[in-house]
Amino acid sequence: MERRFFPMAEVRMAVDGVDGPRRIVGYGAVFNSLSQDLGGFREIVLPGFFDEVLLDDVRCLNNHDPNQLLGRTASGTMTIRQDELGLRFDTLSPDTSYGHDLQILIDRGDVDQSSFGWFTKEDRWEERPDGTVIRYLVKAERLVDVGPVTFPAYTATSAQMRSMMGDVPEIPAGLRGATKSADSGDDQGQASLDIKRRRLDLVGL
Repeated sequence: MERRFFPMAEVRMAVDGVDGPRRIVGYGAVFNSLSQDLGGFREIVLPGFFDEVLLDDVRCLNNHDPNQLLGRTASGTMTIRQDELGLRFDTLSPDTSYGHDLQILIDRGDVDQSSFGWFTKEDRWEERPDGTVIRYLVKAERLVDVGPVTFPAYTATSAQMRSMMGDVPEIPAGLRGATKSADSGDDQGQASLDIKRRRLDLVGL
């Protein structure tokens, strides 16, 4: 399973009427928006990526943590839909200790972005003239979760470096960073992976 944050994947609190239930709403993914650098390539979610998974049993999780369940489509406490901007979710805020804590953090602006977890059915890769490698996400195989995140994925933090190692796919052979060097015969993709592992060792992960 892959997990990813995309720019503009915001999250906020909403209220039905004056004294209605509080809801957590946001976008887990935004179409046609470049992700951050994922270690040699960037990603774009194409419109229609979620066409085949909108009826999946999807969970709303805080920080992708199954121990902090916020809602679920199967129980009717969360709804998801795909619009022109991206994947939108709307979850009834649970009457739990972590649910109340999250409400406060969202209200204060400490938590203001979201993410999603999925399995890929179809993707497409290209290398642009400037050398940037782009992965286009075409069709999802399964949508697992969406929800608020404290740290957007793949920022320059040691906590996210561990996630990069586990969640980022390999760049296909023939694209930059995955071919063998004519001078040394070394596999540049493996060298890049070794560098990441040494960095993890340095930060104690």
